[in-house]
Amino acid sequence: MREHGVIRRAILVYRNMAGKLRANPASLDPDLLRRAATMFRAFGEDYHEKKLEEAYIFPAVKKTAGPAAADVDILLAQHQRGREITDYILALTSKGAIGTGDAEPLARALEGVELMYAHHAAREDTVVFPAWKDALSGHQLDEMGELFEEVEHKQFGKDGFEDAVAQIARIEEALGIADIGQFTPPPPKG
Repeated sequence: MREHGVIRRAILVYRNMAGKLRANPASLDPDLLRRAATMFRAFGEDYHEKKLEEAYIFPAVKKTAGPAAADVDILLAQHQRGREITDYILALTSKGAIGTGDAEPLARALEGVELMYAHHAAREDTVVFPAWKDALSGHQLDEMGELFEEVEHKQFGKDGFEDAVAQIARIEEALGIADIGQFTPPPPKG
Protein backbone atom coordinates (compact mmCIF):
# COMPACT_ATOMS: atom_id res chain seq x y z
CA MET A 1 0.00 0.00 0.00
CA ARG A 2 1.41 3.34 -1.02
CA GLU A 3 0.30 4.88 2.26
CA HIS A 4 3.11 3.03 4.02
CA GLY A 5 5.63 5.15 2.11
CA VAL A 6 4.20 8.36 3.57
CA ILE A 7 4.03 6.81 7.04
CA ARG A 8 7.65 5.62 6.79
CA ARG A 9 8.78 9.10 5.78
CA ALA A 10 7.02 10.58 8.82
CA ILE A 11 8.74 7.99 11.00
CA LEU A 12 12.12 8.98 9.52
CA VAL A 13 11.29 12.58 10.42
CA TYR A 14 10.65 11.38 13.98
CA ARG A 15 14.01 9.61 13.99
CA ASN A 16 15.78 12.79 12.88
CA MET A 17 14.00 14.81 15.53
CA ALA A 18 14.91 12.32 18.27
CA GLY A 19 18.56 12.90 17.41
CA LYS A 20 18.09 16.67 17.52
CA LEU A 21 16.38 16.41 20.91
CA ARG A 22 19.32 14.49 22.33
CA ALA A 23 21.97 16.74 20.77
CA ASN A 24 20.38 20.10 21.52
CA PRO A 25 16.69 20.30 22.50
CA ALA A 26 16.58 24.02 21.67
CA SER A 27 17.55 23.23 18.06
CA LEU A 28 14.31 21.34 17.44
CA ASP A 29 11.47 23.38 16.00
CA PRO A 30 8.45 22.04 17.90
CA ASP A 31 6.18 23.33 15.14
CA LEU A 32 7.83 20.94 12.65
CA LEU A 33 7.29 18.04 15.03
CA ARG A 34 3.69 19.14 15.60
CA ARG A 35 3.12 19.32 11.83
CA ALA A 36 4.63 15.86 11.35
CA ALA A 37 2.47 14.41 14.15
CA THR A 38 -0.65 16.15 12.80
CA MET A 39 -0.02 14.71 9.32
CA PHE A 40 0.73 11.30 10.84
CA ARG A 41 -2.54 11.45 12.79
CA ALA A 42 -4.68 12.47 9.81
CA PHE A 43 -3.07 10.33 7.13
CA GLY A 44 -1.57 7.40 9.04
CA GLU A 45 -3.92 6.88 11.94
CA ASP A 46 -7.33 8.33 11.05
CA TYR A 47 -7.26 7.36 7.38
CA HIS A 48 -4.90 4.44 6.74
CA GLU A 49 -5.30 2.60 10.02
CA LYS A 50 -8.91 3.30 11.01
CA LYS A 51 -10.65 3.65 7.66
CA LEU A 52 -8.75 1.03 5.65
CA GLU A 53 -6.92 -1.51 7.80
CA GLU A 54 -9.25 -1.65 10.80
CA ALA A 55 -12.46 -1.33 8.76
CA TYR A 56 -11.69 -3.68 5.87
CA ILE A 57 -8.35 -5.45 5.88
CA PHE A 58 -8.02 -6.71 9.45
CA PRO A 59 -11.59 -8.09 9.71
CA ALA A 60 -11.12 -10.03 6.46
CA VAL A 61 -7.78 -11.43 7.66
CA LYS A 62 -9.27 -12.41 11.04
CA LYS A 63 -11.90 -14.48 9.20
CA THR A 64 -9.18 -16.50 7.46
CA ALA A 65 -8.07 -17.92 10.83
CA GLY A 66 -4.64 -18.49 9.27
CA PRO A 67 -1.25 -17.42 10.62
CA ALA A 68 -1.85 -13.78 9.62
CA ALA A 69 -5.01 -13.66 11.73
CA ALA A 70 -2.92 -14.12 14.86
CA ASP A 71 -1.05 -10.89 14.09
CA VAL A 72 -4.16 -8.73 13.84
CA ASP A 73 -4.72 -8.26 17.59
CA ILE A 74 -1.09 -7.22 18.06
CA LEU A 75 -1.30 -4.82 15.12
CA LEU A 76 -4.45 -3.28 16.59
CA ALA A 77 -2.74 -2.83 19.95
CA GLN A 78 0.17 -1.18 18.16
CA HIS A 79 -2.22 1.18 16.36
CA GLN A 80 -3.58 2.18 19.76
CA ARG A 81 -0.12 2.69 21.23
CA GLY A 82 0.84 4.80 18.22
CA ARG A 83 -2.22 7.00 18.83
CA GLU A 84 -1.23 7.41 22.48
CA ILE A 85 2.25 8.50 21.41
CA THR A 86 0.82 10.91 18.84
CA ASP A 87 -1.35 12.41 21.61
CA TYR A 88 1.78 12.78 23.74
CA ILE A 89 3.72 14.47 20.91
CA LEU A 90 0.86 16.85 20.15
CA ALA A 91 0.49 17.76 23.83
CA LEU A 92 4.20 18.49 24.25
CA THR A 93 4.50 20.49 21.04
CA SER A 94 1.45 22.60 21.85
CA LYS A 95 3.52 24.31 24.57
CA GLY A 96 5.64 26.09 21.93
CA ALA A 97 8.97 24.73 23.17
CA ILE A 98 10.30 21.39 24.32
CA GLY A 99 11.59 21.66 27.86
CA THR A 100 14.88 20.00 28.72
CA GLY A 101 13.04 17.63 31.08
CA ASP A 102 10.79 16.54 28.21
CA ALA A 103 13.55 16.09 25.62
CA GLU A 104 14.75 12.60 26.57
CA PRO A 105 11.30 11.07 27.18
CA LEU A 106 10.11 12.53 23.86
CA ALA A 107 13.20 11.23 22.04
CA ARG A 108 12.53 7.74 23.49
CA ALA A 109 8.88 7.93 22.40
CA LEU A 110 9.88 8.94 18.86
CA GLU A 111 12.41 6.10 18.67
CA GLY A 112 9.85 3.68 20.10
CA VAL A 113 7.39 4.59 17.35
CA GLU A 114 10.11 4.10 14.75
CA LEU A 115 11.01 0.63 15.99
CA MET A 116 7.40 -0.45 16.45
CA TYR A 117 6.26 0.73 13.03
CA ALA A 118 9.28 -0.73 11.24
CA HIS A 119 8.27 -4.17 12.50
CA HIS A 120 4.56 -3.41 12.16
CA ALA A 121 4.70 -2.34 8.51
CA ALA A 122 7.08 -5.15 7.59
CA ARG A 123 4.65 -7.71 9.03
CA GLU A 124 1.69 -6.10 7.31
CA ASP A 125 3.52 -5.95 3.97
CA THR A 126 4.76 -9.55 4.06
CA VAL A 127 2.09 -11.46 5.99
CA VAL A 128 -1.16 -9.56 6.57
CA PHE A 129 -1.68 -7.83 3.21
CA PRO A 130 -0.82 -10.97 1.21
CA ALA A 131 -3.30 -12.96 3.34
CA TRP A 132 -5.94 -10.30 2.74
CA LYS A 133 -5.33 -10.37 -1.01
CA ASP A 134 -5.46 -14.18 -1.02
CA ALA A 135 -8.83 -14.07 0.77
CA LEU A 136 -10.38 -11.98 -1.99
CA SER A 137 -11.10 -12.68 -5.64
CA GLY A 138 -9.59 -10.46 -8.33
CA HIS A 139 -12.96 -8.74 -8.73
CA GLN A 140 -13.23 -8.15 -4.97
CA LEU A 141 -9.71 -6.68 -4.92
CA ASP A 142 -10.64 -4.30 -7.73
CA GLU A 143 -13.75 -3.26 -5.79
CA MET A 144 -11.66 -2.71 -2.66
CA GLY A 145 -9.22 -0.56 -4.64
CA GLU A 146 -12.09 1.62 -5.86
CA LEU A 147 -13.58 1.78 -2.37
CA PHE A 148 -10.24 2.80 -0.87
CA GLU A 149 -9.95 5.60 -3.46
CA GLU A 150 -13.44 6.79 -2.47
CA VAL A 151 -12.52 6.74 1.21
CA GLU A 152 -9.35 8.73 0.48
CA HIS A 153 -11.26 11.33 -1.55
CA LYS A 154 -13.93 11.67 1.16
CA GLN A 155 -11.25 12.09 3.83
CA PHE A 156 -8.91 14.45 2.00
CA GLY A 157 -10.40 15.56 -1.30
CA LYS A 158 -9.12 14.61 -4.73
CA ASP A 159 -5.39 14.73 -3.99
CA GLY A 160 -5.13 13.21 -0.51
CA PHE A 161 -2.06 11.06 -1.11
CA GLU A 162 -0.30 13.77 -3.08
CA ASP A 163 -1.08 16.35 -0.37
CA ALA A 164 0.35 14.06 2.33
CA VAL A 165 3.50 13.53 0.27
CA ALA A 166 3.84 17.29 -0.23
CA GLN A 167 3.38 17.94 3.50
CA ILE A 168 6.05 15.47 4.55
CA ALA A 169 8.39 16.75 1.82
CA ARG A 170 8.11 20.30 3.20
CA ILE A 171 8.94 19.05 6.70
CA GLU A 172 11.91 17.05 5.37
CA GLU A 173 13.14 20.14 3.52
CA ALA A 174 12.91 22.27 6.67
CA LEU A 175 14.89 19.64 8.61
CA GLY A 176 17.56 19.34 5.91
CA ILE A 177 16.79 15.68 5.20
CA ALA A 178 15.06 16.01 1.82
CA ASP A 179 18.17 14.99 -0.17
CA ILE A 180 18.22 11.22 0.18
CA GLY A 181 21.73 11.11 -1.25
CA GLN A 182 23.09 12.21 2.12
CA PHE A 183 22.00 8.88 3.57
CA THR A 184 24.06 6.77 1.17
CA PRO A 185 26.77 5.15 3.28
CA PRO A 186 30.40 5.19 2.21
CA PRO A 187 31.77 2.04 0.64
CA PRO A 188 32.81 -0.61 3.13
CA LYS A 189 36.49 -0.72 3.96
CA GLY A 190 37.93 -4.20 4.02
